[in-house]
Amino acid sequence: MVARVGDFGISKIFAVSKSVAHTETLGTLGYIAPEYGSEGIVSASGDVYSYGIMLMEVLAKRRPTDEEIFNENLGLREWIRRAFPNTMLEVVDANLFPEIEQITSKSEICIASMIELALHCTKETAESRMTMKDVVKRLNKIKNAFWEM
Repeated sequence: MVARVGDFGISKIFAVSKSVAHTETLGTLGYIAPEYGSEGIVSASGDVYSYGIMLMEVLAKRRPTDEEIFNENLGLREWIRRAFPNTMLEVVDANLFPEIEQITSKSEICIASMIELALHCTKETAESRMTMKDVVKRLNKIKNAFWEM
């Protein structure tokens, strides 16, 4: 399985032997990995970063480009990182839970695991991020743990 996150069709498809490429920076700020924005380096690790941002967007119902909240000093990742774990439910989309009473310790553990995964995916350096294969393993582990509780 090969996971790819693209931005309006600009994702790069490499030959199997290539793991990194350099290119002119295109894409939506907020979703692109730091090394792509600063150096034009495209890699599978950048896709993992984009996946982590997308996961945060789903959990928080906020776009990384939301100017009402985010600016040069505070982005989606930092906003969520600051809230995790103590006030994480303040940044999670309330619509994930139809009624506030339905937030259980089981769902809190699941949300915390998903946020932690998103934070791991969006680490600053490409070398410190998980692989997409590890992301899939972690997602399955979270799912299985949730259903076993």
